[in-house]
Amino acid sequence: MKFNFLSVFNQLLKVIVSGAIVAIATISLVLTNAQSAAAYPFWAQENYEVPREATGKIVCANCHLGKKKTEIEVPQAVLPDTVFEAVVKVPYDLDAQQVLGDGSKGGLNVGALLMLPDGFTLAPEDRIPEEMKEEIGGTFYTPYSDEHPNWLLVGPVPGEQYEEIIFPVLSPDPATDKTVHFGKYQVFVGGNRGRGQVYPTGQATNNVVYTASKGGVISGISKGDYGTEVTIKTADGKTVTESLQPGPDLIVSEGQSVEAGEPLTNDPNVGGFGQHDTEIVLQSSGRIQGLLAFLAAAALTQVMLVLKKKQVETVQAANVTF
Repeated sequence: MKFNFLSVFNQLLKVIVSGAIVAIATISLVLTNAQSAAAYPFWAQENYEVPREATGKIVCANCHLGKKKTEIEVPQAVLPDTVFEAVVKVPYDLDAQQVLGDGSKGGLNVGALLMLPDGFTLAPEDRIPEEMKEEIGGTFYTPYSDEHPNWLLVGPVPGEQYEEIIFPVLSPDPATDKTVHFGKYQVFVGGNRGRGQVYPTGQATNNVVYTASKGGVISGISKGDYGTEVTIKTADGKTVTESLQPGPDLIVSEGQSVEAGEPLTNDPNVGGFGQHDTEIVLQSSGRIQGLLAFLAAAALTQVMLVLKKKQVETVQAANVTF
């Protein structure tokens, strides 16, 4: 029996190709799941072309129903082609723990969406001062889209490390970009901490209060590894089963009467979303120099007027004496 080298080689090649396909499929699945778990930034990018609606609401509020405070600090005015800090503050109780997807408790993540005016962009690495680099650390910034590099995302990142998120911003130069003009511009920001209550698909997460869809008497409670089922016997003798995901604590017991819409669990949400807007002025250095020159001239004029008045008073006093 002759050894068929070509046949063996073909079989080996098929095995290698099959293994590569399986590996690629596995990696793709892992990456897809990782993106889904990335929560608010990824879903906002995927589902909304513009993150700020016509009403002024930032779209993150569609899934994160809890309301929390978010602040932003930017300079009142900046010069063209300069790097400055935009500091987004996402405060919350650092001791608080949120319900995770599997029902366990964990620390809160935070994230921020910064909508800069057209022309303002993330500062290049070589333009960021060393002192600012130390404050930024390993923060990773993502443009919201290729069409809008002036809309920046950060997160989700650990909340205990990023209660303040620093964005290094480069201001535009009207001398090189004719679409930009000196003047006042608006800056919008949205800040989130914790998980949302609604997925973009419309399904509720387990970070929400579960309520009874029908009124009646709780006839059974069945707890399993993947959640709890609460059976309610209505007044007409029918039964309704409420499936609760793991995470929220059950606050009802068997034999208890409940009304439609009455909570069956506590509210596990400790996070929330907030938004804020402010203004920034792109200032011309020539205008500042002109203003300083005007103020100096005005001050000199006032001094001259005072001296002239003193001179006139002296002359008048001399004439009266004579």
